[in-house]
Amino acid sequence: MQIRNALTVDVEDYFQVSAFENAVDRKDWVNQPLRVERNTHLLLDLFDEYNTKATFFVLGWVADRIPSIVKEIADRGHEIACHGYSHRLVYNQTPEEFREETLKSKMVLEDLSQQSIYGYRAASYSITNKSLWALDILVDAGFIYDSSIFPVRHDRYGIPDANKYPHELKTLTGNTIVEFPLTTAQWMGSTVPIAGGGYFRLFPYWLTKAGLGQSNDKNEPFIFYLHPWEIDAEQPRIEASWFSKFRHYNNLDKCYPRLKSLLTDFKFTTTRDVLAAKGLLSVND
Repeated sequence: MQIRNALTVDVEDYFQVSAFENAVDRKDWVNQPLRVERNTHLLLDLFDEYNTKATFFVLGWVADRIPSIVKEIADRGHEIACHGYSHRLVYNQTPEEFREETLKSKMVLEDLSQQSIYGYRAASYSITNKSLWALDILVDAGFIYDSSIFPVRHDRYGIPDANKYPHELKTLTGNTIVEFPLTTAQWMGSTVPIAGGGYFRLFPYWLTKAGLGQSNDKNEPFIFYLHPWEIDAEQPRIEASWFSKFRHYNNLDKCYPRLKSLLTDFKFTTTRDVLAAKGLLSVND
């Protein structure tokens, strides 16, 4: 029987990514052309075509301005989860700021979707060793699982020695939360990030398929992510460093057809259902 893996979408717009934080001030977000609604609908239609459910980690800012997105995702039978409110990196916030933003986003999403919000993912996977305190705030806020820890070395995120598979994680104060870390693979003796996003666009598809398949070969589900803007090759260009532009814009035109291949080659469902199948949480929680 084919393993069901977690398919996830981080619902944010092209100008909200951390790589452009110094190029587009948050105060100017309201002046940017919005493309997230169109792109999210394209993904929803694609998932319908493949009879696949996913988890949508929705940014609170987006939910506030385009509430129809949240309602549409919920109406189509997908899981709604929280991506924070303003896409600020967790370790750049105080615990009080993080708590306020997280609760604000959770309340908006629950009100719009009319469903309990159990999952959380930090902006740019910014729960690292210096922001592990955030996990206790998530528990206090009523979250059951988190998907913010990337077991890699990176300039913006990562806990290289973190557990690589879904597990119960003990927080700094002794609470427990389920963690679904972003998927990695072993390649020539190194740990390679393979969970989606820019890696999905930058690496050739055969490498992504082989890397993700490593988890299933070990009878473990993987988690895959992408953003609505990653299927939008016509999005406005933002002036930033060459490296940020390379990571953001490279192979945008290849993402959608590759996603179709991924949906053909693997079986997917929501994060919550994958964790339930692993016995890590109850679907009735």
